[in-house]
Amino acid sequence: MGLFDALRVSASGLAAERLRLDVIAGNLANANSTSGPDGQPFRKRMVVLQEAPAESGAVSGGVRVAAIADDPSPPRRVYDPSHPDADEQGYVTLPNVNPVGEMVDMIGASRAYEANVTAMKAAKDMALRTLDLLR
Repeated sequence: MGLFDALRVSASGLAAERLRLDVIAGNLANANSTSGPDGQPFRKRMVVLQEAPAESGAVSGGVRVAAIADDPSPPRRVYDPSHPDADEQGYVTLPNVNPVGEMVDMIGASRAYEANVTAMKAAKDMALRTLDLLR
């Protein structure tokens, strides 16, 4: 694996984790949205990552986003008869977003992003030290 292969793998991880953070931010922003453009409550979205195929001669191709899927878990129902979107029994249907779980996922994505930055920096430092040795 060459220097540019290592940088490419880390860059794919950076892009994937950034997208994951964007999706988590969208989930958190819509945690209390009772209706979307289709009239239904927001559904939590999840990023599905998969290994990217390696190019010829490379050990790994990194990671890529396979899909952004909706979470199939049911929405939350909360009794709040004063809410304008409450049904006849007084229940409001809220998104299936758990803010605590989203924060945990956000910390995980942030740590993975930092790990990819560290790997990129290590590859760069190794290349610079190699150049110093060749002087």
